[in-house]
Amino acid sequence: VQLQASGGGLVQPGGSLRLSCAASGNIFRVNAMGWYRQAPGKQRELVALITSAGSTNYADVVKGRFTISRDNAKNTVYLQMNSLKPEDTAVYYCNADIIRAMLVVPTTYWGQGTLVTVSS
Repeated sequence: VQLQASGGGLVQPGGSLRLSCAASGNIFRVNAMGWYRQAPGKQRELVALITSAGSTNYADVVKGRFTISRDNAKNTVYLQMNSLKPEDTAVYYCNADIIRAMLVVPTTYWGQGTLVTVSS
């Protein structure tokens, strides 16, 4: 199983970016999917989570600016980021709890990370 993240880049303050992360491989079911980020010199932190049913949870610092969504048919999670601030600069990682076969416990997989830089 692999998670492939894309969509990072350089954007000016106030701008927008959309991240994508697709899970592929031997997948029976994908449970919760999420986005985390790690800024230089800081610990990795949760940005947003979404369950297989579509329930969402956000870090307070991104509420109202970021939106997480998913396409279950494509095993893909998205993060729409609006009103970006310099403090949003970080490497963004996706993760997913994936069941590879019936009666097998979920395993958490991580994507490779995509860099988001917010700067003028």
